Amino acid sequence: MARSDRSQWARLDVDGVDVLADLAAGVHLARPLRFQEPQLCCFGADAPSSSALRFGHFNGRVSDGASCNASVVRFAPHAHLTHTECVAHLTIEPLDAWRVVPQRLLMAVLVSLQPTPAGATEDASVPAPQAGDELLTRTALRDAWPAPPSARLAARAAVIRTLPNEPDRFTGERSGVPPYLSAQAVEELMTRGIAHLVIDLPSLDRIEDGGALTAHRLFFGLPPAGRQLSQAQRPDCTVTELAYVDSGLPDGWYLLSLQTPCIEGDAVASRPVLYPLRLP
Repeated sequence: MARSDRSQWARLDVDGVDVLADLAAGVHLARPLRFQEPQLCCFGADAPSSSALRFGHFNGRVSDGASCNASVVRFAPHAHLTHTECVAHLTIEPLDAWRVVPQRLLMAVLVSLQPTPAGATEDASVPAPQAGDELLTRTALRDAWPAPPSARLAARAAVIRTLPNEPDRFTGERSGVPPYLSAQAVEELMTRGIAHLVIDLPSLDRIEDGGALTAHRLFFGLPPAGRQLSQAQRPDCTVTELAYVDSGLPDGWYLLSLQTPCIEGDAVASRPVLYPLRLP
């Protein structure tokens, strides 16, 4: 977790509330895209790759005599790195995720959740969880939600760190089903006004759920099996998956910056950054 040694507290107006943000102490939550082992790889996708750009007599490698290095990279945002997606992940009509990502700082909470065995909670999903599945539940969210430093603060974003916090999860070939959000947990987030969700798992949903994508559909306001952009009641929301939250970062209130390149698609590589905040 790289942080600056020098604080730079700036006074900002965020959603009509004056706060102080340490803009020199931002902590990014992005997993780097690696082309050598170990590699982040989910859903059975092939590994990402990087090769020299070649055309004519140019070979794209200084080590091979070229004047400069130039690469062609191949990766899938959903499978290989921290990415931010929009409702078009589920719709026929296209929508670029980067166009939906807010350009301003967002009031955010960071919570750490211990997954609950599906058989030990009344929370559920569609399809029904299978034996051995673990859920992030409404009760866990309520118990972990930090009290705001002021009643004037209202979170628009949430960052969920699942426990135990393992930086090498999802690298290489791993067996088992990762935890996922119950329908009730998603409803709790929506009740709390969360429009932008960052999570350290491959998906909000079970990685194999027959295409139901219940948590995604709830969060974006799509009906079951809905595929039309016009059906979405929350088309301005975003979901960021495969983030990594360092264990040294305490739960609490922050400012969140969602940083993405301008690349077309329902999902785009992203670099979420959390900034410490306090009241003046």
